[in-house]
Amino acid sequence: MLKKTADREHVLPLLEELGGVTEENVRRVSRQTGVPEAEIWGAGTFYTLLKGGPRVRVCNGLSCRIMGSDQLAADLRAKGKEVEEVSCLGQCDRAPAALDESLKVFDTSRRQRSITPADDKLPINLGGKRDFSFGALKQARAMGAEAIIKALEASGLQGRGGAGFPAHIKWKGVAGQKDPVRYVICNADEAEPATFKDRETMLRRADKLIEGMAIAALVVGAKDIYFYIRGEFNAEAEAVQQALKQAAPHVQDWNWHFHRGHGAYICGEETALLESMEGKRGMPRLKPPFPFEVGFRGKPTLISNVETFACVPYIISHGGEAFKAHGRTEAGSKLYCISGHVKKPGVYELPLGATLEELVQVAGGYEGNPMAFSPGGASSGFLPIEKRNLPLDFKGLAKEGSMLGSAGVVVLNDTVDMAKAAQWQLEFFEDESCGQCAPCRIGTRYLHNQVGKYLKSGDPGALKHANDVGWEMEEGSICGLGMVAHKPLVDAMKHFPKAFEKR
Repeated sequence: MLKKTADREHVLPLLEELGGVTEENVRRVSRQTGVPEAEIWGAGTFYTLLKGGPRVRVCNGLSCRIMGSDQLAADLRAKGKEVEEVSCLGQCDRAPAALDESLKVFDTSRRQRSITPADDKLPINLGGKRDFSFGALKQARAMGAEAIIKALEASGLQGRGGAGFPAHIKWKGVAGQKDPVRYVICNADEAEPATFKDRETMLRRADKLIEGMAIAALVVGAKDIYFYIRGEFNAEAEAVQQALKQAAPHVQDWNWHFHRGHGAYICGEETALLESMEGKRGMPRLKPPFPFEVGFRGKPTLISNVETFACVPYIISHGGEAFKAHGRTEAGSKLYCISGHVKKPGVYELPLGATLEELVQVAGGYEGNPMAFSPGGASSGFLPIEKRNLPLDFKGLAKEGSMLGSAGVVVLNDTVDMAKAAQWQLEFFEDESCGQCAPCRIGTRYLHNQVGKYLKSGDPGALKHANDVGWEMEEGSICGLGMVAHKPLVDAMKHFPKAFEKR
């Protein structure tokens, strides 16, 4: 039990400020915060960005792997660089991606990157000009909380972070709590492989993000608003901070705070994010209670994704039905990320329910002969290219045994060994498992080891228990990571059986 005077929340920021986890730094942080050294070691060593020491980080995620990240890492080592290969850098459109010692991006890609051209009719409109008049916030003040929630319900807006949970239910849940102290938190810890839409939203339309968060705080009665921004996103954090200065005349009713992530994919899970903000290891909490009841510092908390908040100003200004009409099979427009074997990787705002074929068309077409795609980041597994005309939405993909997730689409052509692709995804999940629950901790390691044995021996018998282990992980894991970590392998075995025959 910590002393009441202990300041756990500043443990991780102080470690970062001092340069990472070392014996001396841990002692200093313990003296400053009153948190025991053992707890500081336990929390600090959980996060990759607190390792300390200058090094180049090279992404070994799927999009970067198929574009030559292994060779990039080898070339940098040959030049005398200390290289750390990491799970994902959120730069899939720049594949193969790397960050230098100061976390600046190496742009090694020769392909054109792109976004949807400016169009004022689009709800988010990444290519449009920023607008700091904050007319939607003014309108929201006049409407009142009940009318705003009704507009949100009419819009059909679902959480754009991956779960697809109706936004109005979250807002209503927090607003209805008896505790008068509430918080609003933007989850900008975008770490799902193949996903970089929130990165572009922060860089290009932070005005919409800030306005949407202010409207949310107005509705739920929060005075403190937090950005939790991925630790590698320096330019993005600066863009939001600059936008907040421009928005200051309109948002002075609230206290705005920034919390930087420290390198842990699992902190994209909302309760693990809360644990991180409170200075602990980013391990998901058991639910219930849910964050809208017991969240940050034990208080009712609204946590939503960057894209979700950025949709809100349009809903207030144009009405819920107008936003809903932008969708095709489900409500609203959607920011789709696409990378891999396409000519113009990037972020494209299309109707929710657009198909892969439509998305690739705006992304300049396929490179090579397309064979497979991942529709929603590593968590969504793989689908065969024959499903290219399937709507990329929440319900339709679920029926196919997949998921839209964060809408991070990766296209693979027939030069890719699907068994190898599954191995790369399993390596990611093993690396990023927090280790809290046995099904995930053991299952991710087992599946990664077994596909490695198969690739080495050529014996399909190495994978005979894969489906059973996957079922146990799905049924027994605490959070979504463990529930879906088997999908890249199980889906690849199902849809591409020839890739898993005797070699």
